[in-house]
Amino acid sequence: MRYKLLKDVVDLLGQFEDEASAAGAQADIEDFKLWLAKSAHKSDAKIIEPDWEGKSEGRSAESVISTLFVHLNRYAKMYSKAAMQGSLFSTQEEFIYLINLRAFGPMAKMELIKRNIQEKPVGMQIIHRLLNQGWVEQRNSELDKRSKIIAITEKGLGALEIQMPKIRQATQIVTGRLVYEEKLELIRLLTKLDHFHKPIFASNVLPANLLDMVSEEYLTINN
Repeated sequence: MRYKLLKDVVDLLGQFEDEASAAGAQADIEDFKLWLAKSAHKSDAKIIEPDWEGKSEGRSAESVISTLFVHLNRYAKMYSKAAMQGSLFSTQEEFIYLINLRAFGPMAKMELIKRNIQEKPVGMQIIHRLLNQGWVEQRNSELDKRSKIIAITEKGLGALEIQMPKIRQATQIVTGRLVYEEKLELIRLLTKLDHFHKPIFASNVLPANLLDMVSEEYLTINN
């Protein structure tokens, strides 16, 4: 009996660590206790399925999610555009590139572009604009002479600092009236989706083959 209980606990720990790993989170005992409490609550709670436009006509949950992602991206761009008013920034990608360089330090051009989930031509245009503004500088890589390393300059840090209050205001508005617990749950779900899509994006599969490849290699019946 004792061994069965131990096995059950180990199985729960395995499930918790799998979910934490999928969400990109660290697994410790306090998080495990919180996970247990939430699991118990979920098992007792009845799932209330929301309604949505077109549901009675057969519109799928996947269709709604995809549409909402498109809408939310447009809302976020609207607020970002407002945050850049009166500044020298042309696009939100410019200050996102600078934020990444400030947070993670100098990096190769392609590393910076991939970190922002963009294709090379678009990313190179953004880097070119940042160089023209004097917000970043480039130098040869010590590891690969063919590669250029991009670093933020003091001028770039200054431009960021001036604009950060409005940028923070815009990011707060994007999350609307979500309470802290809802934000954490949204982060968990979006991180899980990001971990699914990032390696597919990095694989550079031709558009003509992309949907079939993902369906065959990444999606399963259980998902």
